[in-house]
Amino acid sequence: MKKIDSHQHFWHYDANDFPWISDEMQILKEDCLPEKLYPELEANEVKGTVAVQARPVREETNYLLDLADKFPFILGVIGWVDLTSDQLADTLKSYQPFPKLKGFRHLLQDESDSEFILKPAFQRGLGQIFAAGYSYDLLVLPFQLAGAIKTASNFPEGRLVLDHMAKPDMSHKDLQEWKDKMRDLAAHPQVYCKLSGMVTEADWENWEASDFFPFLDIALEYFGEERLMFGSDWPVCRLAASYAQVTGILEKYLEKLSVAAQRKIWYENAEKFYHL
Repeated sequence: MKKIDSHQHFWHYDANDFPWISDEMQILKEDCLPEKLYPELEANEVKGTVAVQARPVREETNYLLDLADKFPFILGVIGWVDLTSDQLADTLKSYQPFPKLKGFRHLLQDESDSEFILKPAFQRGLGQIFAAGYSYDLLVLPFQLAGAIKTASNFPEGRLVLDHMAKPDMSHKDLQEWKDKMRDLAAHPQVYCKLSGMVTEADWENWEASDFFPFLDIALEYFGEERLMFGSDWPVCRLAASYAQVTGILEKYLEKLSVAAQRKIWYENAEKFYHL
């Protein structure tokens, strides 16, 4: 079945740019470029991708847009912009000639303040990007979900998508709060959810596809087939699984759904949400 990968990254590796890549992540300490990803897409029937920022600098957006111009399979770009900048309106205007720029993301998971997203300047910036027609990717951890929920309430017309299901504890400990917050976030119909980033939240060396099914059950129950989308999180996923293994987890899980529902999750929802 045709697929669109709604979440993957590219980079020229430099230790200064990626301090989060530790020594135990040696496999990621290399250039991860479109030429390396393309064979994986071909082998897994993935017809296009959305390239997502991995560095909180404006140059990252320009870098990804340059790649998207050179490689047609990159259907969309999620860049980075300083949402608190007084020049945000001018910056957004400068991006109007780039139709593949679909939205923005900030590495909120790296912020220790659980309510960083609710800072007035940040909320003001979100309002500006939504008004300009862009979406926003929520990269948050479970303790930050309350801020995401309030943000969804503040912007009922803003297109929001939750990355990696907010990275729940895959050891299955103390999941009730995560489940409750997922339910509350999903109650906002403009919020979508990416089925991505699961394998790296598990034991990298010891997991089975069925380990992730309880989490997928929660996402499906709350967001439904209309608001879920596939994402590989390549190349980060390589810490724990190959590209084929990542797609295989979802293929196995989605077997129980109708073909129409599978099409939505594999590619139609991504096309709809990101205007691909």
